[in-house]
Amino acid sequence: MSQSDQSISGDTTKDFVPLAHTLKEIKENIPAHLFKPKTAVSILYLCRDLLLAATFLVLGLQIDSTIASFQIRQTYVALCARWACWMAYWWFQGLTFTGLWVIGHECGHGAFSGNRRVCDAIGLVLHTALLTPYFSWKYVHHRHHSNHASMENDEVYVPHTRTMLHSAAHGTDLEEYLADTPIYTMFTLVRQQLVAFPAYLLLNVSGQRRYPRWSNHFNPKAVMFSKDQWWGVIVSDIALMVAMLSLYRLCYAFGSALVFKLWGIPWLFVTHWFIMITYLHHTDPKLPHYRKGLWNYQRGAAATIDRDFLGWQGRFFLHDVAHFHVIHHFFPMMPWYHGEQATGYLRGVLGNHYHRSDAPVFKALWYNYNFCQFVDDEGDVVFYRNRLGKTAEAHTGKNA
Repeated sequence: MSQSDQSISGDTTKDFVPLAHTLKEIKENIPAHLFKPKTAVSILYLCRDLLLAATFLVLGLQIDSTIASFQIRQTYVALCARWACWMAYWWFQGLTFTGLWVIGHECGHGAFSGNRRVCDAIGLVLHTALLTPYFSWKYVHHRHHSNHASMENDEVYVPHTRTMLHSAAHGTDLEEYLADTPIYTMFTLVRQQLVAFPAYLLLNVSGQRRYPRWSNHFNPKAVMFSKDQWWGVIVSDIALMVAMLSLYRLCYAFGSALVFKLWGIPWLFVTHWFIMITYLHHTDPKLPHYRKGLWNYQRGAAATIDRDFLGWQGRFFLHDVAHFHVIHHFFPMMPWYHGEQATGYLRGVLGNHYHRSDAPVFKALWYNYNFCQFVDDEGDVVFYRNRLGKTAEAHTGKNA
């Protein structure tokens, strides 16, 4: 069947033509040296992040005693100063922890080093310290890359269809009435930001819908794992048990409140940043999703978006994970420190199929969370619609 015979759904797609380049053509336009990780360079980034985390930890330990030493008479001034210092600690330590998580993610792709054992050893330690099952998540995440933007086979962020959305709303009148209120929307958005990642790991929330109920990342016999991956899942589980026991011992020795302030809240920031980054990578009115009639790897890889995420802080602390994400989906084994240069070449090949947004990311999160509700039940290429059934072009009167 020719491309012109395929069904394309949505007002934004009147002039949409799916990407025609092959993966080989795209790769040939990027210099070969950009695909090769340098272990020494990767280790320098890792050491930098570990040094930052240790520095922030030492500073965090001094906050309460330092504020107390000033003997500020006005209680509210001391309280404001203490909270300001703690919020600064949580912000920057949360970013640093997220950067370490990103390096663990790069290890899972083999982008840290050409030595797979080095990648897995470092990735296991980093992800375990942040309560992520390294091998389990790695296995499922690789399938996400292999099936990105496929309505049938992607692992995460698969849009609801019109029928699914209406079926879910049936019998929940109160939620349906509240859905358009800003307060309720803010509540569900905050809930997503804080618990979506643990819920995905534990309950497959937002994961592949064809998996049986209670599928999770901790059961080696879960449907998402093959038999040759069982031992990796078991190793991840054992490592997490050791991590949780270590946290328990730290709480016993130093008090739960201190451990929560120094590690727990930055960890919550990790889950927040991870969900926000990945949600905005894969959820946008401009991005197509494909059904099997038109999906292929390179079209799926192009169906994501680069974002100016937190400006210099996103580039420094988060290793450009959001700034240059499109190239990562095409070539996940490419080291992150080559992403900017490689994106220049990729952009020249993709043309209008390359997506980038400079919109403030919190504004984009609020807009996309409100707008991107469902896609059509039919059509080999579909775009998000809002609650009124409009695409971004129809909603704004111009191309989104």
